[in-house]
Amino acid sequence: SHRKFIEKQSLPFTLIADTETILNQSAGVWAEKKLYGRSYMGTLRVTFLIDENGIIEKIIEKVDTKNHANQILGKL
Repeated sequence: SHRKFIEKQSLPFTLIADTETILNQSAGVWAEKKLYGRSYMGTLRVTFLIDENGIIEKIIEKVDTKNHANQILGKL
């Protein structure tokens, strides 16, 4: 499914699948969530801006999905 998505969107980068939640847990984004009164474990919507040296420059914890590009570019 990742390959099809990458091809369809012509993405110039590699996507990863964290099926064991190792990366999610180490980044602190694997947490209990609630939907319609039901609790479950899932990935929090958080954006990490990482520079070319692998240093986290900024963490956006309150992602505004409609204006996320502007959040990333610092225009909000």
